[in-house]
Amino acid sequence: MPRKVLRVTVTTALVAALLTTAACSDDGDGKKTNAGGTEEARPLKWGECEAPTAAEGGGQAPPKDWQCATLDVPLDYAKPEGETIPIALIRAKARDKKNRIGSLVFNFGGPGGSGITTLPGAAKEYEALRARYDLVSFDPRGVGRSAPVRCEDDKQLDAYFSEDFTPATPDQEKVFVDNIRTYQKACEKNSGKVLPYVGTENAARDMDRIRQALGDEKLHYFGISYGTELGGVYAHLFPKNVGRAVFDAVVDPTKTSEGGALAQAKGFQLALGNFAQDCVDRGDECRLQGSTAKEIEANIIKLQKQLAAKPIAGIGDRQLTETSATNGIAQALYSKELWPLLEQGLDEADGGQGQLLLALSDALNGRDQQGHYSNIGAANTAINCADSKDRYTLAETKAKLPAFRAASPVFGDFLGWAMMSCTDWPVTGAWETPDVSAPGAAPILVIGNTGDPATPYEGARRMVERLGPGVGVELTYKGEGHGAYNSGDACVQKAVNTYLLDGKPPASGAVCTAGTAPTPTQTGAA
Repeated sequence: MPRKVLRVTVTTALVAALLTTAACSDDGDGKKTNAGGTEEARPLKWGECEAPTAAEGGGQAPPKDWQCATLDVPLDYAKPEGETIPIALIRAKARDKKNRIGSLVFNFGGPGGSGITTLPGAAKEYEALRARYDLVSFDPRGVGRSAPVRCEDDKQLDAYFSEDFTPATPDQEKVFVDNIRTYQKACEKNSGKVLPYVGTENAARDMDRIRQALGDEKLHYFGISYGTELGGVYAHLFPKNVGRAVFDAVVDPTKTSEGGALAQAKGFQLALGNFAQDCVDRGDECRLQGSTAKEIEANIIKLQKQLAAKPIAGIGDRQLTETSATNGIAQALYSKELWPLLEQGLDEADGGQGQLLLALSDALNGRDQQGHYSNIGAANTAINCADSKDRYTLAETKAKLPAFRAASPVFGDFLGWAMMSCTDWPVTGAWETPDVSAPGAAPILVIGNTGDPATPYEGARRMVERLGPGVGVELTYKGEGHGAYNSGDACVQKAVNTYLLDGKPPASGAVCTAGTAPTPTQTGAA
Protein backbone atom coordinates (compact mmCIF):
# COMPACT_ATOMS: atom_id res chain seq x y z
CA MET A 1 0.00 0.00 0.00
CA PRO A 2 1.64 3.28 -1.03
CA ARG A 3 1.85 6.09 1.52
CA LYS A 4 -0.51 8.21 -0.56
CA VAL A 5 -3.01 6.01 -2.27
CA LEU A 6 -4.77 6.58 -5.54
CA ARG A 7 -8.33 7.81 -5.46
CA VAL A 8 -10.03 4.93 -7.28
CA THR A 9 -12.84 5.79 -9.65
CA VAL A 10 -15.36 3.02 -9.11
CA THR A 11 -17.05 2.15 -12.37
CA THR A 12 -19.42 -0.58 -13.48
CA ALA A 13 -16.60 -1.99 -15.61
CA LEU A 14 -14.29 -2.23 -12.57
CA VAL A 15 -16.91 -4.00 -10.49
CA ALA A 16 -17.70 -6.40 -13.33
CA ALA A 17 -14.01 -7.14 -13.85
CA LEU A 18 -13.51 -7.89 -10.17
CA LEU A 19 -16.52 -10.12 -10.08
CA THR A 20 -15.25 -12.11 -13.09
CA THR A 21 -11.91 -12.27 -11.57
CA ALA A 22 -3.21 10.48 -27.06
CA ALA A 23 -2.04 10.70 -30.65
CA CYS A 24 -2.65 14.16 -31.48
CA SER A 25 -5.05 18.63 -35.73
CA ASP A 26 -5.25 22.03 -34.41
CA ASP A 27 -8.69 23.61 -34.07
CA GLY A 28 -7.19 26.98 -33.26
CA ASP A 29 -8.71 27.81 -29.89
CA GLY A 30 -5.48 28.13 -27.87
CA LYS A 31 -3.81 31.43 -27.04
CA LYS A 32 -0.84 32.60 -25.00
CA THR A 33 -1.08 34.25 -21.63
CA ASN A 34 1.54 34.98 -19.01
CA ALA A 35 -0.37 35.98 -15.87
CA GLY A 36 1.94 34.02 -13.60
CA GLY A 37 5.19 35.53 -14.75
CA THR A 38 6.44 32.26 -16.23
CA GLU A 39 7.53 31.73 -19.81
CA GLU A 40 4.66 31.38 -22.23
CA ALA A 41 3.52 27.93 -23.29
CA ARG A 42 2.69 27.35 -26.93
CA PRO A 43 -0.94 26.71 -27.94
CA LEU A 44 -1.87 23.05 -28.00
CA LYS A 45 -2.59 21.04 -31.14
CA TRP A 46 -5.52 18.80 -30.36
CA GLY A 47 -6.26 15.60 -32.23
CA GLU A 48 -7.73 12.13 -31.98
CA CYS A 49 -6.80 10.07 -28.92
CA GLU A 50 -5.12 6.72 -28.98
CA ALA A 51 -5.97 3.97 -26.52
CA PRO A 52 -4.23 4.35 -23.14
CA THR A 53 -0.76 2.87 -22.97
CA ALA A 54 0.11 -0.02 -20.71
CA ALA A 55 1.81 2.47 -18.38
CA GLU A 56 -1.50 4.35 -18.12
CA GLY A 57 -3.41 1.18 -17.31
CA GLY A 58 -4.48 0.18 -20.82
CA GLY A 59 -8.05 -0.09 -22.06
CA GLN A 60 -10.03 1.24 -24.99
CA ALA A 61 -9.58 4.61 -26.68
CA PRO A 62 -11.96 7.30 -25.42
CA PRO A 63 -15.02 8.30 -27.48
CA LYS A 64 -14.45 10.25 -30.71
CA ASP A 65 -15.51 13.56 -29.15
CA TRP A 66 -12.48 13.43 -26.84
CA GLN A 67 -9.22 15.03 -27.96
CA CYS A 68 -5.59 14.61 -26.96
CA ALA A 69 -2.50 16.79 -27.13
CA THR A 70 1.08 16.97 -25.89
CA LEU A 71 2.76 19.92 -24.20
CA ASP A 72 6.54 20.12 -23.91
CA VAL A 73 7.79 21.47 -20.56
CA PRO A 74 11.28 21.83 -19.07
CA LEU A 75 12.68 18.74 -17.42
CA ASP A 76 14.42 21.08 -14.98
CA TYR A 77 12.74 24.45 -14.36
CA ALA A 78 16.09 25.81 -13.20
CA LYS A 79 17.17 25.34 -16.83
CA PRO A 80 14.06 26.50 -18.76
CA GLU A 81 15.90 26.47 -22.11
CA GLY A 82 17.27 22.98 -21.55
CA GLU A 83 15.90 19.50 -22.14
CA THR A 84 12.12 19.11 -22.30
CA ILE A 85 9.70 16.30 -21.52
CA PRO A 86 6.18 15.75 -22.90
CA ILE A 87 3.06 16.18 -20.78
CA ALA A 88 0.11 14.27 -22.26
CA LEU A 89 -3.34 15.89 -22.02
CA ILE A 90 -6.92 14.94 -22.79
CA ARG A 91 -10.13 16.97 -23.02
CA ALA A 92 -13.83 16.83 -23.77
CA LYS A 93 -15.10 20.21 -24.97
CA ALA A 94 -17.91 22.07 -23.22
CA ARG A 95 -21.38 21.37 -24.59
CA ASP A 96 -22.71 24.92 -24.13
CA LYS A 97 -20.15 26.88 -26.14
CA LYS A 98 -21.99 30.21 -25.80
CA ASN A 99 -21.76 30.09 -22.00
CA ARG A 100 -18.39 28.33 -21.74
CA ILE A 101 -16.40 29.40 -18.66
CA GLY A 102 -13.08 27.85 -19.65
CA SER A 103 -11.22 24.64 -18.90
CA LEU A 104 -11.60 22.61 -15.70
CA VAL A 105 -8.38 20.71 -15.04
CA PHE A 106 -8.56 17.49 -13.00
CA ASN A 107 -5.97 15.56 -11.03
CA PHE A 108 -7.39 12.33 -9.61
CA GLY A 109 -4.63 11.52 -7.16
CA GLY A 110 -2.10 8.86 -6.44
CA PRO A 111 0.37 10.32 -6.86
CA GLY A 112 0.81 8.33 -10.04
CA GLY A 113 -2.72 8.16 -11.41
CA SER A 114 -3.19 8.68 -15.14
CA GLY A 115 -5.61 11.48 -15.99
CA ILE A 116 -5.67 10.29 -19.61
CA THR A 117 -7.23 7.03 -18.48
CA THR A 118 -9.27 8.19 -15.49
CA LEU A 119 -11.16 11.23 -16.81
CA PRO A 120 -12.98 9.52 -19.72
CA GLY A 121 -13.93 6.64 -17.43
CA ALA A 122 -15.28 9.01 -14.79
CA ALA A 123 -16.78 11.59 -17.16
CA LYS A 124 -20.42 10.75 -16.39
CA GLU A 125 -19.81 11.93 -12.80
CA TYR A 126 -18.90 15.38 -14.13
CA GLU A 127 -21.48 15.77 -16.91
CA ALA A 128 -23.10 18.76 -15.18
CA LEU A 129 -19.74 20.54 -15.20
CA ARG A 130 -19.12 19.74 -18.86
CA ALA A 131 -22.08 21.96 -19.73
CA ARG A 132 -19.84 25.04 -19.38
CA TYR A 133 -16.31 23.69 -18.99
CA ASP A 134 -13.94 21.80 -21.21
CA LEU A 135 -13.08 18.82 -19.01
CA VAL A 136 -9.28 18.46 -19.07
CA SER A 137 -6.83 16.10 -17.42
CA PHE A 138 -3.25 15.01 -17.93
CA ASP A 139 -0.60 12.50 -17.03
CA PRO A 140 1.68 14.33 -14.58
CA ARG A 141 5.40 14.08 -15.15
CA GLY A 142 6.62 10.59 -14.34
CA VAL A 143 3.18 9.10 -15.03
CA GLY A 144 1.68 7.22 -17.97
CA ARG A 145 2.97 8.71 -21.21
CA SER A 146 4.53 11.83 -19.61
CA ALA A 147 8.15 10.68 -19.23
CA PRO A 148 7.00 7.71 -17.13
CA VAL A 149 9.10 6.33 -14.29
CA ARG A 150 9.99 2.73 -15.01
CA CYS A 151 11.26 0.30 -12.40
CA GLU A 152 10.64 -3.44 -12.64
CA ASP A 153 8.89 -5.40 -15.40
CA ASP A 154 5.64 -7.34 -15.03
CA LYS A 155 7.26 -10.61 -13.96
CA GLN A 156 9.49 -8.84 -11.43
CA LEU A 157 6.52 -6.92 -10.05
CA ASP A 158 4.54 -10.11 -9.56
CA ALA A 159 7.43 -11.38 -7.45
CA TYR A 160 7.80 -8.04 -5.64
CA PHE A 161 4.15 -7.89 -4.60
CA SER A 162 4.14 -11.53 -3.51
CA GLU A 163 6.78 -10.83 -0.85
CA ASP A 164 5.97 -10.32 2.82
CA PHE A 165 5.57 -6.60 3.54
CA THR A 166 5.12 -7.17 7.29
CA PRO A 167 8.22 -9.14 8.36
CA ALA A 168 8.15 -10.80 11.76
CA THR A 169 11.64 -12.36 12.04
CA PRO A 170 15.20 -11.14 11.34
CA ASP A 171 15.37 -13.33 8.24
CA GLN A 172 12.08 -11.90 6.96
CA GLU A 173 13.31 -8.39 7.72
CA LYS A 174 16.40 -8.96 5.58
CA VAL A 175 14.29 -10.23 2.68
CA PHE A 176 11.97 -7.24 3.05
CA VAL A 177 14.83 -4.70 3.01
CA ASP A 178 16.57 -6.46 0.10
CA ASN A 179 13.30 -6.53 -1.84
CA ILE A 180 12.88 -2.76 -1.49
CA ARG A 181 16.51 -2.08 -2.39
CA THR A 182 16.28 -4.24 -5.50
CA TYR A 183 13.17 -2.33 -6.58
CA GLN A 184 14.82 1.03 -5.95
CA LYS A 185 17.93 0.08 -7.89
CA ALA A 186 15.71 -0.88 -10.84
CA CYS A 187 14.06 2.54 -10.65
CA GLU A 188 17.44 4.27 -10.66
CA LYS A 189 18.73 2.13 -13.52
CA ASN A 190 15.68 2.59 -15.74
CA SER A 191 14.61 6.15 -14.83
CA GLY A 192 17.51 7.83 -13.09
CA LYS A 193 17.44 10.88 -15.38
CA VAL A 194 13.89 11.90 -14.44
CA LEU A 195 13.80 10.88 -10.77
CA PRO A 196 15.12 14.24 -9.44
CA TYR A 197 12.42 16.17 -11.34
CA VAL A 198 9.13 14.34 -10.72
CA GLY A 199 8.22 16.09 -7.47
CA THR A 200 5.01 17.97 -6.81
CA GLU A 201 6.47 21.47 -7.17
CA ASN A 202 7.55 20.72 -10.74
CA ALA A 203 4.13 19.20 -11.46
CA ALA A 204 2.51 22.40 -10.19
CA ARG A 205 4.70 24.46 -12.54
CA ASP A 206 3.61 22.14 -15.34
CA MET A 207 -0.02 22.95 -14.47
CA ASP A 208 0.64 26.64 -14.97
CA ARG A 209 2.12 25.86 -18.38
CA ILE A 210 -1.02 23.85 -19.08
CA ARG A 211 -3.18 26.81 -18.03
CA GLN A 212 -1.35 29.07 -20.44
CA ALA A 213 -1.51 26.57 -23.30
CA LEU A 214 -5.25 26.15 -22.76
CA GLY A 215 -5.64 29.93 -23.13
CA ASP A 216 -7.05 30.47 -19.63
CA GLU A 217 -6.17 33.50 -17.49
CA LYS A 218 -7.02 31.48 -14.36
CA LEU A 219 -6.66 27.81 -13.54
CA HIS A 220 -10.05 26.29 -12.75
CA TYR A 221 -9.17 23.08 -10.95
CA PHE A 222 -10.66 19.93 -9.40
CA GLY A 223 -8.14 18.05 -7.28
CA ILE A 224 -8.89 14.75 -5.59
CA SER A 225 -6.75 13.00 -2.94
CA TYR A 226 -3.10 13.72 -3.80
CA GLY A 227 -4.56 16.20 -6.31
CA THR A 228 -5.41 18.41 -3.31
CA GLU A 229 -1.75 18.54 -2.29
CA LEU A 230 -0.79 19.33 -5.88
CA GLY A 231 -3.48 22.02 -5.96
CA GLY A 232 -2.27 23.47 -2.67
CA VAL A 233 1.30 23.71 -3.90
CA TYR A 234 0.05 25.34 -7.13
CA ALA A 235 -1.94 27.88 -5.12
CA HIS A 236 1.17 28.68 -3.09
CA LEU A 237 3.33 29.19 -6.19
CA PHE A 238 0.71 30.99 -8.31
CA PRO A 239 -1.95 32.45 -5.97
CA LYS A 240 -3.03 35.10 -8.48
CA ASN A 241 -3.66 32.44 -11.12
CA VAL A 242 -6.12 30.41 -9.02
CA GLY A 243 -9.61 30.42 -10.48
CA ARG A 244 -12.52 28.36 -9.16
CA ALA A 245 -10.96 25.39 -7.40
CA VAL A 246 -12.23 22.36 -5.48
CA PHE A 247 -10.16 20.08 -3.22
CA ASP A 248 -11.91 16.78 -2.43
CA ALA A 249 -10.49 13.98 -0.20
CA VAL A 250 -7.88 16.29 1.25
CA VAL A 251 -4.28 15.37 2.03
CA ASP A 252 -3.24 16.90 5.35
CA PRO A 253 -0.44 19.37 4.49
CA THR A 254 0.82 19.40 8.08
CA LYS A 255 1.71 15.70 8.21
CA THR A 256 5.17 14.23 7.70
CA SER A 257 5.32 10.87 5.94
CA GLU A 258 5.15 9.18 9.37
CA GLY A 259 2.21 11.30 10.47
CA GLY A 260 0.40 10.71 7.21
CA ALA A 261 0.91 6.95 7.39
CA LEU A 262 -0.29 6.85 11.01
CA ALA A 263 -3.38 8.88 10.09
CA GLN A 264 -4.08 6.47 7.25
CA ALA A 265 -3.82 3.52 9.63
CA LYS A 266 -6.48 5.12 11.81
CA GLY A 267 -8.57 6.06 8.77
CA PHE A 268 -8.59 2.59 7.25
CA GLN A 269 -9.34 1.04 10.65
CA LEU A 270 -12.30 3.43 11.06
CA ALA A 271 -13.59 2.56 7.60
CA LEU A 272 -13.21 -1.17 8.30
CA GLY A 273 -15.20 -0.76 11.53
CA ASN A 274 -17.94 1.05 9.61
CA PHE A 275 -17.99 -1.75 7.02
CA ALA A 276 -18.19 -4.40 9.75
CA GLN A 277 -20.98 -2.56 11.58
CA ASP A 278 -22.95 -2.27 8.35
CA CYS A 279 -22.60 -6.02 7.89
CA VAL A 280 -23.85 -6.65 11.45
CA ASP A 281 -26.78 -4.28 10.94
CA ARG A 282 -27.93 -6.34 7.96
CA GLY A 283 -28.34 -9.41 10.17
CA ASP A 284 -28.68 -12.72 8.40
CA GLU A 285 -27.89 -11.09 5.03
CA CYS A 286 -24.27 -10.65 6.16
CA ARG A 287 -22.04 -13.49 4.98
CA LEU A 288 -19.34 -12.92 7.60
CA GLN A 289 -19.10 -14.65 10.95
CA GLY A 290 -19.51 -12.50 14.03
CA SER A 291 -22.40 -10.93 15.87
CA THR A 292 -20.58 -7.62 16.47
CA ALA A 293 -18.25 -5.43 14.44
CA LYS A 294 -15.40 -6.31 16.80
CA GLU A 295 -15.96 -10.03 16.21
CA ILE A 296 -15.87 -9.52 12.44
CA GLU A 297 -12.63 -7.53 12.77
CA ALA A 298 -11.17 -10.27 14.98
CA ASN A 299 -11.95 -12.84 12.30
CA ILE A 300 -10.22 -10.66 9.69
CA ILE A 301 -7.12 -10.51 11.91
CA LYS A 302 -7.32 -14.30 12.28
CA LEU A 303 -7.46 -14.62 8.48
CA GLN A 304 -4.37 -12.42 8.14
CA LYS A 305 -2.43 -14.62 10.55
CA GLN A 306 -3.52 -17.77 8.71
CA LEU A 307 -2.40 -16.30 5.39
CA ALA A 308 0.93 -15.26 6.89
CA ALA A 309 1.51 -18.88 7.85
CA LYS A 310 0.08 -20.41 4.66
CA PRO A 311 -1.17 -18.52 1.56
CA ILE A 312 -4.21 -19.86 -0.28
CA ALA A 313 -5.23 -20.27 -3.91
CA GLY A 314 -5.47 -17.00 -5.81
CA ILE A 315 -5.54 -16.32 -9.55
CA GLY A 316 -3.71 -18.74 -11.84
CA ASP A 317 -0.52 -19.79 -10.14
CA ARG A 318 -0.49 -16.72 -7.87
CA GLN A 319 -1.53 -17.15 -4.26
CA LEU A 320 -3.33 -14.85 -1.86
CA THR A 321 -0.81 -13.84 0.80
CA GLU A 322 -1.30 -11.82 3.96
CA THR A 323 0.09 -8.77 2.14
CA SER A 324 -2.17 -9.07 -0.91
CA ALA A 325 -5.21 -9.74 1.28
CA THR A 326 -4.55 -6.61 3.35
CA ASN A 327 -4.02 -4.64 0.16
CA GLY A 328 -7.30 -5.98 -1.26
CA ILE A 329 -9.22 -5.09 1.89
CA ALA A 330 -7.84 -1.54 1.71
CA GLN A 331 -8.86 -1.24 -1.95
CA ALA A 332 -12.44 -2.19 -1.14
CA LEU A 333 -12.71 0.46 1.58
CA TYR A 334 -12.28 3.28 -0.94
CA SER A 335 -15.94 3.18 -1.87
CA LYS A 336 -19.06 1.87 -0.21
CA GLU A 337 -19.96 0.47 -3.63
CA LEU A 338 -17.13 -2.05 -3.15
CA TRP A 339 -18.26 -3.22 0.29
CA PRO A 340 -20.29 -6.14 -1.13
CA LEU A 341 -17.17 -7.34 -2.96
CA LEU A 342 -15.17 -7.09 0.25
CA GLU A 343 -17.77 -9.12 2.11
CA GLN A 344 -17.76 -11.74 -0.63
CA GLY A 345 -13.98 -11.78 -0.84
CA LEU A 346 -13.50 -12.25 2.90
CA ASP A 347 -16.11 -15.01 2.97
CA GLU A 348 -14.46 -16.82 0.07
CA ALA A 349 -10.97 -16.43 1.56
CA ASP A 350 -12.23 -17.92 4.80
CA GLY A 351 -13.21 -20.93 2.69
CA GLY A 352 -9.79 -21.16 1.04
CA GLN A 353 -10.46 -19.23 -2.17
CA GLY A 354 -8.53 -15.98 -2.55
CA GLN A 355 -9.36 -14.93 -6.12
CA LEU A 356 -11.53 -11.92 -5.32
CA LEU A 357 -9.30 -10.39 -2.65
CA LEU A 358 -6.33 -10.86 -4.97
CA ALA A 359 -8.24 -9.16 -7.80
CA LEU A 360 -8.96 -6.23 -5.48
CA SER A 361 -5.28 -6.07 -4.57
CA ASP A 362 -4.33 -6.14 -8.25
CA ALA A 363 -6.63 -3.19 -8.91
CA LEU A 364 -4.84 -1.10 -6.28
CA ASN A 365 -1.42 -2.14 -7.58
CA GLY A 366 -2.32 -1.28 -11.19
CA ARG A 367 -2.23 -4.87 -12.52
CA ASP A 368 -4.68 -5.78 -15.28
CA GLN A 369 -6.17 -9.19 -15.99
CA GLN A 370 -3.50 -9.88 -18.60
CA GLY A 371 -0.75 -9.45 -16.03
CA HIS A 372 0.46 -6.03 -17.17
CA TYR A 373 1.14 -3.31 -14.61
CA SER A 374 0.59 0.39 -15.08
CA ASN A 375 3.37 2.59 -13.77
CA ILE A 376 1.27 3.91 -10.86
CA GLY A 377 3.39 2.09 -8.27
CA ALA A 378 6.68 3.31 -9.71
CA ALA A 379 5.41 6.87 -10.11
CA ASN A 380 3.89 6.84 -6.63
CA THR A 381 7.18 5.92 -5.02
CA ALA A 382 9.21 8.31 -7.17
CA ILE A 383 6.97 11.32 -6.50
CA ASN A 384 6.62 10.60 -2.78
CA CYS A 385 10.37 10.18 -2.38
CA ALA A 386 11.15 13.29 -4.45
CA ASP A 387 8.83 15.25 -2.15
CA SER A 388 9.52 13.91 1.33
CA LYS A 389 12.84 14.28 3.13
CA ASP A 390 11.97 11.48 5.56
CA ARG A 391 14.26 8.44 5.40
CA TYR A 392 13.71 5.81 8.10
CA THR A 393 16.20 3.15 9.13
CA LEU A 394 15.19 -0.37 10.01
CA ALA A 395 15.67 0.34 13.72
CA GLU A 396 13.65 3.55 13.58
CA THR A 397 10.83 1.81 11.72
CA LYS A 398 10.65 -1.07 14.18
CA ALA A 399 10.57 1.38 17.09
CA LYS A 400 7.51 3.09 15.60
CA LEU A 401 5.52 -0.09 14.90
CA PRO A 402 3.75 -0.25 18.30
CA ALA A 403 2.08 3.10 17.62
CA PHE A 404 0.90 1.84 14.24
CA ARG A 405 -0.43 -1.39 15.71
CA ALA A 406 -2.31 0.58 18.34
CA ALA A 407 -3.84 2.73 15.59
CA SER A 408 -4.90 -0.29 13.56
CA PRO A 409 -4.53 -3.99 14.35
CA VAL A 410 -5.40 -4.75 10.71
CA PHE A 411 -3.42 -2.13 8.74
CA GLY A 412 -0.86 -0.86 11.28
CA ASP A 413 2.02 -3.21 10.51
CA PHE A 414 1.50 -2.79 6.79
CA LEU A 415 1.59 1.00 6.86
CA GLY A 416 4.32 1.16 9.47
CA TRP A 417 6.74 -0.95 7.43
CA ALA A 418 5.83 1.05 4.29
CA MET A 419 7.69 4.02 5.79
CA MET A 420 10.90 2.38 4.53
CA SER A 421 9.88 2.77 0.89
CA CYS A 422 12.16 5.83 0.51
CA THR A 423 14.99 4.75 2.83
CA ASP A 424 17.68 4.20 0.17
CA TRP A 425 16.11 6.28 -2.60
CA PRO A 426 18.76 7.89 -4.83
CA VAL A 427 17.18 11.37 -4.73
CA THR A 428 16.95 13.68 -1.71
CA GLY A 429 13.44 14.79 -0.81
CA ALA A 430 12.32 18.42 -1.08
CA TRP A 431 10.40 19.03 2.16
CA GLU A 432 9.13 17.72 5.46
CA THR A 433 5.66 19.09 4.66
CA PRO A 434 4.50 21.10 1.64
CA ASP A 435 3.91 24.85 1.79
CA VAL A 436 0.35 25.53 0.66
CA SER A 437 -0.06 29.06 1.99
CA ALA A 438 -1.79 31.08 -0.74
CA PRO A 439 -2.48 34.67 0.35
CA GLY A 440 -4.51 36.53 -2.25
CA ALA A 441 -5.82 33.40 -3.97
CA ALA A 442 -9.47 33.08 -4.93
CA PRO A 443 -11.68 30.95 -2.66
CA ILE A 444 -10.91 27.21 -2.75
CA LEU A 445 -13.70 24.81 -1.76
CA VAL A 446 -12.15 22.18 0.56
CA ILE A 447 -14.26 19.06 1.20
CA GLY A 448 -13.61 16.62 4.06
CA ASN A 449 -15.37 13.25 4.36
CA THR A 450 -15.81 11.96 7.92
CA GLY A 451 -15.55 8.32 6.78
CA ASP A 452 -12.59 8.71 4.41
CA PRO A 453 -9.98 5.97 4.99
CA ALA A 454 -7.09 7.25 2.86
CA THR A 455 -7.24 11.00 3.53
CA PRO A 456 -8.82 11.32 6.98
CA TYR A 457 -11.33 14.07 7.62
CA GLU A 458 -9.07 16.21 9.80
CA GLY A 459 -6.87 16.99 6.81
CA ALA A 460 -9.52 19.26 5.32
CA ARG A 461 -9.54 21.58 8.32
CA ARG A 462 -5.76 21.77 8.32
CA MET A 463 -5.67 22.50 4.58
CA VAL A 464 -8.08 25.38 5.15
CA GLU A 465 -5.89 26.71 7.95
CA ARG A 466 -2.69 26.45 5.91
CA LEU A 467 -4.19 28.05 2.78
CA GLY A 468 -4.72 31.12 4.90
CA PRO A 469 -7.51 33.54 5.80
CA GLY A 470 -10.16 34.10 3.18
CA VAL A 471 -8.96 31.31 0.89
CA GLY A 472 -10.15 27.91 2.13
CA VAL A 473 -13.90 27.30 2.32
CA GLU A 474 -14.61 24.15 4.33
CA LEU A 475 -17.44 21.75 3.50
CA THR A 476 -17.98 18.60 5.59
CA TYR A 477 -19.51 15.45 4.11
CA LYS A 478 -20.76 12.92 6.67
CA GLY A 479 -20.41 9.80 4.57
CA GLU A 480 -18.25 6.83 3.64
CA GLY A 481 -15.50 6.20 1.12
CA HIS A 482 -12.59 8.13 -0.34
CA GLY A 483 -13.89 11.47 -1.58
CA ALA A 484 -17.29 13.12 -1.50
CA TYR A 485 -18.34 14.37 -4.94
CA ASN A 486 -17.92 10.94 -6.53
CA SER A 487 -20.16 9.41 -3.83
CA GLY A 488 -23.13 10.79 -5.75
CA ASP A 489 -24.36 12.75 -2.75
CA ALA A 490 -26.75 15.41 -4.05
CA CYS A 491 -25.85 17.94 -1.36
CA VAL A 492 -22.12 17.81 -2.08
CA GLN A 493 -22.65 17.89 -5.82
CA LYS A 494 -24.96 20.88 -5.56
CA ALA A 495 -22.41 22.81 -3.49
CA VAL A 496 -19.56 22.01 -5.88
CA ASN A 497 -21.56 22.65 -9.04
CA THR A 498 -22.91 25.94 -7.71
CA TYR A 499 -19.39 27.16 -7.03
CA LEU A 500 -17.78 25.95 -10.23
CA LEU A 501 -20.66 26.98 -12.51
CA ASP A 502 -21.98 30.10 -10.77
CA GLY A 503 -19.00 31.23 -8.70
CA LYS A 504 -20.91 30.98 -5.41
CA PRO A 505 -19.22 28.85 -2.72
CA PRO A 506 -21.18 27.63 0.30
CA ALA A 507 -20.61 29.24 3.68
CA SER A 508 -17.45 27.84 5.26
CA GLY A 509 -18.41 25.22 7.85
CA ALA A 510 -21.40 23.92 5.87
CA VAL A 511 -22.30 20.25 6.33
CA CYS A 512 -23.77 17.63 4.00
CA THR A 513 -25.02 14.36 5.46
CA ALA A 514 -25.34 11.31 3.22
CA GLY A 515 -28.95 10.59 2.31
CA THR A 516 -30.38 13.95 3.40
CA ALA A 517 -31.78 16.96 1.54
CA PRO A 518 -29.46 18.52 -1.07
CA THR A 519 -28.87 21.84 0.73
CA PRO A 520 -25.64 22.33 2.73
CA THR A 521 -26.38 23.46 6.26
CA GLN A 522 -24.33 26.08 8.07
CA THR A 523 -23.10 24.88 11.47
CA GLY A 524 -20.24 27.25 12.20
CA ALA A 525 -17.64 24.63 13.16
CA ALA A 526 -18.05 21.13 11.85
